[in-house]
Order: sequence, then structure tokens, then C-alpha cells
Amino acid sequence: MKNETLMIPVRGMSCASCVARLEKAIAAVDGVEAVAVSLAAEQAQVEAAAQSLPAILVAIRKTGFEVPEHEFELKISGMSCASCVARVEKALNRVPGVLEASVSLPAESARVRALGAEPEALIAAVGTLGFSASLASEQTDETDTTQRETQELAAGIALVLPLVLPMLASLSGRDLMLAHWLQALLATLVQFALGARFYRSAWNALRAGAGNMDLLVALGTSAAYGFSLWQWWLHGEHAQLYFEASAVVIVLVRLGKWLEARARRQTLSAIRALQALRPDFARVEREGRVLELPIAELRLGDRVVILPGERIAVDGRILDGESSVDEALISGESLPVEKRVGDTVTGGAINGEGRLVVEVLALGAETVLARIISLVEHAQAAKAPIQHLVDKVAAIFVPVVLILALLTWLGWGLATGNWEAGLINAVSVLVIACPCALGLATPAAIIVGTGLGARYAILIKDAEALERAHRIRVVVFDKTGTLTEGHPRLVASHGEGALVLAAAIQRGSSHPLARALLEAAEGLALPELSAYQSLPGRGMKAEMDGKPLLLGNARLMEEWGIGCEAFAEAARAHQSEGRTLAWLAEARAGSAALGLFAFEDSLRAQAASAVSALQEQGIRVILFSGDHPGAVARVAERLGITEFRSALLPAEKAEGIAKLREGGVCVAMVGDGINDAPALAAADVGIAIGGGTDVAMHAAAITLLGNDPRRVASAISLSRRTVAKIRQNLFWAFLFNVIGIALAAAGALSPMIAGAAMAASSVSVVTNALMLRRWKPKEK
Repeated sequence: MKNETLMIPVRGMSCASCVARLEKAIAAVDGVEAVAVSLAAEQAQVEAAAQSLPAILVAIRKTGFEVPEHEFELKISGMSCASCVARVEKALNRVPGVLEASVSLPAESARVRALGAEPEALIAAVGTLGFSASLASEQTDETDTTQRETQELAAGIALVLPLVLPMLASLSGRDLMLAHWLQALLATLVQFALGARFYRSAWNALRAGAGNMDLLVALGTSAAYGFSLWQWWLHGEHAQLYFEASAVVIVLVRLGKWLEARARRQTLSAIRALQALRPDFARVEREGRVLELPIAELRLGDRVVILPGERIAVDGRILDGESSVDEALISGESLPVEKRVGDTVTGGAINGEGRLVVEVLALGAETVLARIISLVEHAQAAKAPIQHLVDKVAAIFVPVVLILALLTWLGWGLATGNWEAGLINAVSVLVIACPCALGLATPAAIIVGTGLGARYAILIKDAEALERAHRIRVVVFDKTGTLTEGHPRLVASHGEGALVLAAAIQRGSSHPLARALLEAAEGLALPELSAYQSLPGRGMKAEMDGKPLLLGNARLMEEWGIGCEAFAEAARAHQSEGRTLAWLAEARAGSAALGLFAFEDSLRAQAASAVSALQEQGIRVILFSGDHPGAVARVAERLGITEFRSALLPAEKAEGIAKLREGGVCVAMVGDGINDAPALAAADVGIAIGGGTDVAMHAAAITLLGNDPRRVASAISLSRRTVAKIRQNLFWAFLFNVIGIALAAAGALSPMIAGAAMAASSVSVVTNALMLRRWKPKEK
């Protein structure tokens, strides 16, 4: 093993004895040749093999000192295939001080864990490969890049149309062909301006000794373009030119690249939506005054004031006040959670009707919301890029085509002595091998498939999601808002006349349970009450003809000493069904309850058929929820789901998804809430119900518009049909190329006929893709 000089920062040394202990510990590590520790510089200079670095770090930490690590996130542009990823990771790992580098092709990013490595060195290492890199924190607005790419594509289409339209007109016997010089000018602009990125990518692939789609595009279009120039030079105005072939291929492939880049940029939307939940300012009690300060200026232990209806700014503990808090982003539970002194609250949740004073317990990266954001970021970055069949075959296909073209030229020249005919046949091989059909095979089916999905309210973020969904074998559903309606309804009312009184007490309230009561009492004559009083975290109080009434939870009844024995059996039955209870009583100690109300979040009308449709496809269905066990078990039983988990936090949902994916099983997660975002990102395919939050939809690969869960099965069916078309298209594209190359090498195809055959293969691929439009969802 080759030794290197490793500069390792060390914190915590205070004297010469620390230096001696540290040097002794490092020197004992296998592979270490020399070590010198500097107390002033707080670093250790070690002569050792790079492979010994992990053991050296363990030795330093065991001695009681700290080795500070840094994590950088780079944005990298220019990568096009898995070989690019491998080369970037290799280059980053070679930078001194780098412990680990992980590169994501879909996210176009790299995460680097390092000891003292400067970001400039990381950026330079990526730059030596021909890619561009920058710190993610320096990435601000991508609008300019998007506009430039769109303008370039539009310009390419405008340049290609004058070359293509005369060819179409010639089919009807009309001659509208442009002058040769004008064809050459238009094709040159497309070839070397719009096609420059393919040449750069092809050069990078060649330097790595690999082949990719961009190399095929560069070779095929250059052959058609170069041969057209040669023919024009030889035969003048009577030459047969192929400029339109090269230009059309470049524009079509650039269109596919534009669509792909657009989909990749959307992966940042989930993070932005989560960050938008963080309030920018908070009201803080300091030195007897209430100040409005930026979140960044808060300190642990600060007293933050949260007014009714506001979003809670921090993670903390309630010091004063009571209220109901909407924590759907954490638990997914549709009902607000009652909070009182001593309870904890989460930043980003929405305060209900009470004023709260909260002690700050966590800030920055330690908050629950920040950890959810981190989960989404890491889950997205950890997704492995799909190895497209075209890229795999291209690595073999390209050198084979080059060898065949060379052998064709040499074979004809040596056998017949006609080197010009050999050159024409060799160019025919390159022209027929130009991957026009190969380039259209996947995007043509993807465009039709995603268009069909949009027609039937299934929005698919990118081609990867559409391709991956056909392998789904397990579907995990969230409960609240996905299989259920997401808002409670009154399912039982006990006590004569109790419903009218309860609805009158809740008149004007926006609480979810109040709305359920008012809906149930719609059309009934409600008495006039007075002296309304909100009891945060417990319920409501009001008076009717001087008689005080209470409506609230069991804790309120206990505080007033209300006897609930008359409805105890009914209460136990409802609790076993997972229902939420509210009690009505006269506000008088020792009185008996007047009524009992049970609330339940109802199932969506299509939920049962959605589950059965998936089971008919041979897919395993599982239920994950943050709700309490009784409610989850009840829903699972009614839907015929045998596997379920309850009381799950967002991180636990993501962990459950990761466990299901062990062994290579393809898992889909279906959800609608912020709490589902980490699980949606962690799944192979995240599917968001369109009635849910923007965060869920941004984190998901597929969004179902509306609230019909049956579209999950439809999305999987559409994916299977689309992938089948992709495979058929690739088969026909390769078959055309193989047969065409053989005929061209045998001299049976002139470059003109080779160009026509290439066009015919494209037509067959597009026609086959269009046949996908006959697909319809099962529910239709």
C-alpha cells in the first residue's frame, strides 16, 4: 500500500501529555509509518496508507479527542449515465481528507463527508472530468438556466423545420427543397450549437473508455453531416444530402433531455415546501417585554408566545395556557390534539383557540421539522439511478458499429479495389446505425404514457417513476386523508335532545368536531344560548335560560365531577371501535351526563375497491398510520387489509418502508400529508393523493388528482403497459439497426436508402407508442 501524508484536525488537546498520548495511540495503528502531533495547530500529521484512515480516526476518538468532520453538498451538471456517476465518485474520493462521497444522478448532486477538505478542491476534482460543480448553498434560482435551455430548444426546432417540411412536401410530388448552401447553414447551426453538449458528453465517455447514448448521437449525426458535406464538395448542386437526418436527431434528443432536466428540477420542491412551514419570526418574552425576533436569534430556554391561529415557531414545552393544536404534519391525525401545561409542541404545527407560552427546547437542525426535511433530502439523494437498457447496450453497440464501418471500408477496398464505394458503404453503416429510433424508443412511449396519465388524473413526475412503477409488489397506504375522508363525522348520539343542545353550544365554532355536530343537526331548530366560553383543551361552556351547560372531553367531566355511568357501556363500545368521544352535561358538580357523542373519520367510498383492485393484481397491501391502534385496526378490518401498523412517527414510516424494500422488493407508498413526505421519498415509488398537501405531492413521484385511491391500481397498470411498449420499441429499434447495418455493409443500401430506413424505423417506433392510447383505467 502506498503511504500518504494525512493531515487530521484534532480538537480537545490541552497539554504536552495529550500530544504524547495521541501520538502513541496513532502510532499503534497498522500501516502508520510516522506521526507528528501539533498542539498549536490542533492537528496530526500522519504518514500512512489511505486505507488506514478509518482505524486512525477510531484510535483518536478512543483516546478522548474529537475529529471534526464536514459535510458538503455539491450540485453537478453534465452527468448522463451511471459511468459518469462512478467517475465523479472516484475523483471525489481521491481528494485528500475525503472520507466518503456519494453521487446521485437523478438529483444531480454529491454528498461528501470530509476531514478539513476545502470545497474548492472538491469542485476542481469534478472539473477535471469535464463536469461543472458548485456548492449547493450557492444554487439560488434556476430560472435563467431553464429559460436558456427552452430558448435553445425552440431555436433548434425553428432551424429544423425548413429542412423537414420540404421532405414531407416531396411525398406529394412538390419540390420545395432548399438550396444546398442554406441546408448546410441550418444544419451547421444545429450540429455545433445545439449539439455541442453531445460532443462534450461523448468526449467524456471516450476518456473513460465507455459508450453512452450521447456518443451514439454524436457519431451518427456527425456521419450524416460529414458525408453530406463531402457529397456536396464532390457533386455540387446534384449531390444527395442528409443534413435533415443529423439535425432532426439532435433536436429530438435535446427535447428528451429538456423534459428529463425539467423533471429533475422538481425534486427540490418538497424541500422548499417543508421549509415554508417554518415561521420567520417569533414573539419572545425577555426582560418583561414581548419582542418579535427572527427565528435565528432565539436561544434555548426562551419563552415564546403563540397566539390563537398562529403557526407554532419552535419545538418546546408549554409553560402557560391550554389549546388544541393541529399536529397533522407529525401524526397524520385529522383531529387537533389537546395541549396543556407540561405538554410538548412541534414547530410548524398550528395553534388552535388558546394563547400559549412555550419554552424553547430545540433549535435549527435539532427540530422535528428540520429532521423531516433531512429525511426527505437523504431519501431522495439515496435513490439509485435507473440503468436504462439503451445505455447498457450502447457501451457495446458503439465500438461494434465503428469496427463494422471500418471493416466495411477495408473489405470493399481490398476485395474490389473500389475504395470510394467502400467509403460510401461505410458511411451507410454509420447512418443506418444513427440511433434515431433508439433515441425515440423510450421517450415516445413515455410521452404517450404520461399524457394518458394526465388525461385520467394521474400525474407522473418523470420517466423513472413510470418505468419503476411496473415492478411494484407492495403498496403501503397512509390512513387519514388517503383511505379515509380526512375529517370526522358524528356516528352516534346518546341522550334525548342532546344533539340539539350540543349543536347550539358549538354554533359558530370552526373546530372539526363542532362542524361534525352542526352537520348532523342541520335542519333542526337550535335554542338560543348565551355566555359562551371556550375551555381550551377541554371543550365549551354556555348557558340556556340561566342553566350552565358543558360540552367537552372526559377530562372536563372529571374536573366538574360529572357522573358518566349512564353512558359508560356505550363509551367503552365506541372506544373499542377507535372513535373520539364528547360529553354533554349540566355545569354542576355531582350532576349526571346528559349525552354522549361518538365521532369517526369515514372511509372513502372507493377505498375498498381500491384495495381489492391491487390485491387482484397480486400486490401486497399494508396500512401505516400515526393514528391510535383501535382506529387503524377498524379501518384495516373493513378494507380487508391483514397487515397494518399504528402510532407511527414520520421517521418510523420511512424506516418501515426501508425494511420492506430489503431483498429488492419494489415498494410504493401512498399518502397525502406532510408526515408522509419522508416515507414517500424513501419508497421506490411515492404516490400522493391530490387532495393532500403540496409537500406530499412534491415528494411523490406520482400524484393522483382528486381523492380516488383506485387510481393507484390504474397508475401501476399504466406503468406496466408503458414499459411493455418501451421494450417493444427497443426491440424493433435494435432489429432495424442490426438488419440495416448488415445490408449496408453488404452494399445493398446507399446512404440515401439508409436514411430512409432510419426514418422508417422511427415511424414504426412512434406508431407502436401511439397504440398505447387505447389503454383505459379499469374504473372507466
